[in-house]
Amino acid sequence: RLPKGQAAYSTFSLWDTYRTAHPLYNLIDPKTSRDLVRSLVDFGRENGGHLPVWSMFASETDMMIGYHSVPVIVEAVLKGIYKPRDKTALLALLRSTAERRGYRGLDEYQRLGYVPYDTEEESVSKTLEYAYDDAAIAAYARWMGDEATAKRYEARAQSYRKLWDAERGFFRARSASGVWRTDFNPFAYTKDYTESNAYQYLFSVQHDVEGLKAKMGGADGLAQRLDAFFSAETPKHVELPIFSTGMIGQYAHGNEPGHHVIFLYNAARQPWRTAELSREVCQKFYTDRPDGLCGNEDCGQMSAWYAFAAMGFYPVDPVQGHYELTSPLWRESLIALPNGKVFTLTAEGLSDENCYIKSVTVNGQPYTKSFLTYDLILSGAKVTLEMTDQRG
Repeated sequence: RLPKGQAAYSTFSLWDTYRTAHPLYNLIDPKTSRDLVRSLVDFGRENGGHLPVWSMFASETDMMIGYHSVPVIVEAVLKGIYKPRDKTALLALLRSTAERRGYRGLDEYQRLGYVPYDTEEESVSKTLEYAYDDAAIAAYARWMGDEATAKRYEARAQSYRKLWDAERGFFRARSASGVWRTDFNPFAYTKDYTESNAYQYLFSVQHDVEGLKAKMGGADGLAQRLDAFFSAETPKHVELPIFSTGMIGQYAHGNEPGHHVIFLYNAARQPWRTAELSREVCQKFYTDRPDGLCGNEDCGQMSAWYAFAAMGFYPVDPVQGHYELTSPLWRESLIALPNGKVFTLTAEGLSDENCYIKSVTVNGQPYTKSFLTYDLILSGAKVTLEMTDQRG
């Protein structure tokens, strides 16, 4: 029986919604977000200690990959939206999900530091998604003061490095003995990736963008790889699957793994490209027609992406609590916050031509970071963007 005023929820498309939908709920409707997280935790306690992967009608479907209940829960905890009664018990639930035996390559992942292709399909995607979720567990453990567990899971979160092929410059499948899979083609849609190819999982290290940037040769190298990603055309002999829609080069907005990639140009010190691409997607791939979405809505993820991009900021790593700035679609956005304050973002001089950010002020003071923080938003800050038609 639920406490008075609490609702129970099911149908969690977590491979999609952890990226943007749940972060949006945390800003605009934290009460509902709290009940969503409680529902995830309750499900895990009643399901043998395993949090849901993709639940529907109070049952696990085991669709998609990862254990993305974890970052959804941890984000809500770190933002003070969900307060666990027993911090240790919640950590045990997070860990029992991540340390599950006999499930989707987790045995090999824990033993080898990656999921091998000769024992498990979608091995590259699973490794990268598990690594992100492990970073969330590390963040929770540090928040509650368990430094040993934090360090252990921080090490697990670096598992993505085991599949980095420095010679090819892509994440690539390896066997249990450590041998790279032959006949590698970054454009090909193979069983090593989930609804994607090597290009579309190239930037799936949201928790360690700086580490990935270093592997690509720094800011300039990251910019070059992003440029190639958004310009590389699919070879004619490669057939696009049904979920590769809303394409810009290899970017597929109709599917979720790359939804954060546009905003990585900020880390590459080319924020004007983030501005151009985010506005292009908003204006090209979202319409008011019956077919107004370029892909599956996936329980709110597609719409949440638009809401963030149109306001002018986006959570590349929701657990970190940073929102990368970009050119908004709207001249003014206001968020009524649960503490009674109002966050305001104003784009002065915004137009189709004046779509680049020249300068930023927060509460009238100059601001030089490329991102906003959750605490800044929650304080009811007034963010003002001065727009220009100049790129650099």
